[in-house]
Amino acid sequence: MKTVTILLPLLAIAAPAAAAPFQNLDALEARLINALGAGVGEPGGLASPIDRRLKLATCPQPVTIEPPALGAVALRCPAIGWRIRVPIQRLQGAAPAGRPVAYAAAPRPEKVDPVVRRGDPVDLIAETGGFSVSVTATAQEDGAPGARIRVKTERDGRPQGQILFAEVVDAGRVRLPGFN
Repeated sequence: MKTVTILLPLLAIAAPAAAAPFQNLDALEARLINALGAGVGEPGGLASPIDRRLKLATCPQPVTIEPPALGAVALRCPAIGWRIRVPIQRLQGAAPAGRPVAYAAAPRPEKVDPVVRRGDPVDLIAETGGFSVSVTATAQEDGAPGARIRVKTERDGRPQGQILFAEVVDAGRVRLPGFN
């Protein structure tokens, strides 16, 4: 009988812990270190480890790492809706306060000449599965292949539609992201 009375409270404590899984913060931190290319406390890396007191719901899809901005990297789970910002260290020799600061980020591809220029008419394409839809739009900025630019759709031949972000495919062709 003593065994049962001791085990029941232990089971009661363990049950909520098993029912409420949390995001693995060690794995998130490892992904951040890999993405930034610098460790915790190193220039361009995390300023400090992710706060272990955080109890984030487990994200059912891969957590999104947003580029560094304003001295921090943002981690997002779009499926659930949580978002945290993790401070990063300034690079050595970075600009003093009040000036733009460079952070370690993914290497940038070499500069490619734009194939779409601001004001150019472009075909805005959305294709998936067995169908494709395209409309005429006007480029709102220059873009090289693979770049995301703003385009304005046309309505009855007049550029009064809405502004969308599209990926430059080739000269005169852009594709809506999220469609293959």
